[in-house]
Amino acid sequence: MIDPDTQAAAWVAEAEADDDDEMPLSTRLSIADTLTLGNATCGFMAVYFTTTGVLIPHLTGSEDGGMARHSAATAVMLMLLASVFDLFDGLVARKLRSSAMGAELDNLSDLISFGLAPAFFVATWGMVANDANQHVSVVAAVVVLLAVVLRLARFSCVPMRDGMFQGMPGPFGALTVVSIVLLELPFVPTLLAIMGVAWLMVSRVEYPKPTGRLAVAMLGWIIASMGLLAAWAFDAPGGELLLQTGCALQVVLGAVIPLFATARRVHTFRDNRREARTAAQG
Repeated sequence: MIDPDTQAAAWVAEAEADDDDEMPLSTRLSIADTLTLGNATCGFMAVYFTTTGVLIPHLTGSEDGGMARHSAATAVMLMLLASVFDLFDGLVARKLRSSAMGAELDNLSDLISFGLAPAFFVATWGMVANDANQHVSVVAAVVVLLAVVLRLARFSCVPMRDGMFQGMPGPFGALTVVSIVLLELPFVPTLLAIMGVAWLMVSRVEYPKPTGRLAVAMLGWIIASMGLLAAWAFDAPGGELLLQTGCALQVVLGAVIPLFATARRVHTFRDNRREARTAAQG
């Protein structure tokens, strides 16, 4: 006779062994996945500092200019740090192995850090800025969030040309949106610029992927931006001017890259037509 309890225990042990055998293919995290989770953590903490250091003090009437500046700078630094994690998780995934969850984790983390965090930053700006319209700002924040959602969905299902992104990349778009807010321009120009960035994120304008020298340049720009934010947060001499200059450069880059991409496409189209005419005449 076989003891039913013993047989049941053997079945459970066999099932657990089968689960362990499948684990490396489906649920074990790689080094790249750990960096991706760091990206998500930074995005959440950016929302946390925006809420506790800027929004709540404003709503309770206990706001302190210095504290709000520190919290806003910390939130933006965390978004910058999230972009560093996003940059390196792809590089590590290509050099080492990547788990089956890698692509999904990357999209979900990007949604938090480059969708929710900057959108919440825009919504908070609409509540605390003197000349802003709260309801219109919330609409702009929703547009930014939806632009990132649509861009990530398209990235997952539409094949891209090698070495290129279609639409402004999420990290670049998020930092451009935040830079527009930190420039402290009048409400209408700020709103229009934010909507323009959201449109670029879902557009067909091509942006180069940050690899090689471009990745090094991007990392250098992120580190420099963190330095500018620190100088502004601690009210260093000329810190505000330096921050405004850095934000302006970020916005200019966001506007110039699409112009170069459009000019390149027009030039390519003309070359193709010229070659077609030459072939037809020959």
